[in-house]
Amino acid sequence: MKRYLFENIRSDLTKKMVLLTGPRQVGKTTLAKELMAGYHRPQYLNWDVNDDRRLIRAQSWSPRADMLVFDEIHKMPDWKAFLKGVFDGRSDGQAILVTGSARMETFRQSGDSLAGRYFHARLHPFSVREWVMLSDAKPDDALDRLIERGGLPEPFLVSEKSEAERWRRQYFTDLVREDVLEFSRIQEVRTMRLLVDLLRGRVGSPLSIASLARDLQAAPNTVSKYLDILEALYVIFLVRPYHRNIARAILKEPKVYFFDTGYVLGDSGIKWENACATMLLKHSNYQQDVFGIDSSLHYIRTKDGAEVDFVLCEAGSPSLLIECKHADNRPGSSLIKFAELFPNAQTIQLVRELRQEEYRNHVSILSGAKWLAELKA
Repeated sequence: MKRYLFENIRSDLTKKMVLLTGPRQVGKTTLAKELMAGYHRPQYLNWDVNDDRRLIRAQSWSPRADMLVFDEIHKMPDWKAFLKGVFDGRSDGQAILVTGSARMETFRQSGDSLAGRYFHARLHPFSVREWVMLSDAKPDDALDRLIERGGLPEPFLVSEKSEAERWRRQYFTDLVREDVLEFSRIQEVRTMRLLVDLLRGRVGSPLSIASLARDLQAAPNTVSKYLDILEALYVIFLVRPYHRNIARAILKEPKVYFFDTGYVLGDSGIKWENACATMLLKHSNYQQDVFGIDSSLHYIRTKDGAEVDFVLCEAGSPSLLIECKHADNRPGSSLIKFAELFPNAQTIQLVRELRQEEYRNHVSILSGAKWLAELKA
């Protein structure tokens, strides 16, 4: 099963080092090993394995290796300087792939810059687009499964929903025990668990740091730090408001979503919105990582209650205004208002359960599953 980034990474490896990041168990190691199959003498080294760690420290891997894969190398002190030296001293034609379950740019160790030596690729969970391409599933069936199971490969692919739920509970336990402790202290783990539970019920709403701080009985800057950790580990992502060329009445709080839709608490509408958010972010990151497009994901919500769920921007200007509805095919007044404010942007109402697509008041009312299946990734 070749993931959507396979060909892009294979091509990039002939030019520079590739840093592949993404959520824990999203399929990075599987993808790396599929790429290794295209080389004669690849070597895989995982910093978490004692024997591999010894080889990495001594740089005693095979000199004939035509591909080196370093997994979780960001846990090594001065890993940036290490990778710089390995890349600059590599043999002709040797490919280097670096994988990790945390966003490497969040680690602040001192060391030489890797600027100009790598491409960054972010591997996301399955989307409607990717699953339709891999399996020939119908878009509506793919969407239903993604909302129920989330897009991480193991829970998505198991036959029973109960197996997916058991996997998800163990996944978070392991995540906290192993990954969160890299960023924080043992006594903070309980608070981190509580924060995740609170966030599960606040998906899609502007996030008040002050309110979370009161609920957690913690300082606001501590809550902000915890959110940064959860973002760095690809547990959540924050969608921040678009503000350029809009009156000062715009709200500034971000909205929170989970990479794994299975974590979301709420009705079918909230889960549908979270699923849309994950796939729009995947599309935006793909535009950035593969095509170099200045793409970003935002939302709009003003103090007078006007709101648009998502705004996809290119070079800082809105290219798509998107409202997610479960079954309502009537364009909202806010969407119509912002369609007039941004006439160069395409305006879409994505409806999960829709009988007939149509165009009304400058708004395209489209089948959510069908439209998501046509994204870039």
